[in-house]
Amino acid sequence: MRHLITPLDLTVEETNDLLVLAEDISKDRFRYSSVAAGKKLATCFYEPSTRTRLSFEAAMLNLGGSVLGFSSADSSSAAKGESVADTIRVISCYADICAMRHPKEGAPLVAAMHSGIPVINAGDGGHNHPTQTLTDLLTIKALKGHLDGLTIGLCGDLKFGRTVHSLIHAMVRYPNVRFVLISPWELRIPGYIRKDVLDANHIEYKEVDVLEEVMPELDILYMTRVQRERFFNEEDYIRLKDSFILDAKKMRYAREDMLVLHPLPRVNEIATEVDADPRAAYFRQAQYGVYVRMALIIRLLGLEVPTC
Repeated sequence: MRHLITPLDLTVEETNDLLVLAEDISKDRFRYSSVAAGKKLATCFYEPSTRTRLSFEAAMLNLGGSVLGFSSADSSSAAKGESVADTIRVISCYADICAMRHPKEGAPLVAAMHSGIPVINAGDGGHNHPTQTLTDLLTIKALKGHLDGLTIGLCGDLKFGRTVHSLIHAMVRYPNVRFVLISPWELRIPGYIRKDVLDANHIEYKEVDVLEEVMPELDILYMTRVQRERFFNEEDYIRLKDSFILDAKKMRYAREDMLVLHPLPRVNEIATEVDADPRAAYFRQAQYGVYVRMALIIRLLGLEVPTC
């Protein structure tokens, strides 16, 4: 039995195999429409989610399986004080696989330690979001054709953004990848990622606080929201917030083949005028998330892949 708690739970070879399967699903989704017939996915979401929860549910339904679960801690026995360990023991009696979102870092790992079924981390605090990372990798591979030799700009909240942390962990395993880290000083990448991931793997990177200056260098621009609540005072937020809003004017500095990604939801960090730009890939990214979760369910449940 396998779980997916961090992106590193899959080897590079396993990740690449999963992406190949997901790309095949994207080309002929209906061929996979009964692969998981009779199987049940439990979505245990202790905090709100739209894309992640619904894409998991869509993935399982697309495979011919069924879905049960809860969408907030208040609607589960967690409101009565039940532990994650006990909840997953019970869920294991009802479902074949579980996707868990939790505000506390490490909660899905605790669940995996007590589970009788595969557990997928659907986001834990500011720690990891491995299926979003797989979605990001699939989007890049499908639209760029490769995952190596890329310059990736990560912009916004790099301190607390679990999608950013997961993506860095995953991308450093591919050759000749370079990062440009674009954020306010207050929201810079955590020291442990700088030291234990980037420096330890001898990855080239630089940290800047102005987006326009580095736009011409980027193959990928991964946007995240700069959150007002992360600042100690309102003056710093007002001074910096507009530096990290992507609009049509800033897009003029970008290469013609640059891709703009965003884990969503967005607030105001990408102007709606950018949506019409062919380089805006964030809604296609959301669609790829369904395909990659379909592939992951197939692999973790050991389901037979239909032949042509």
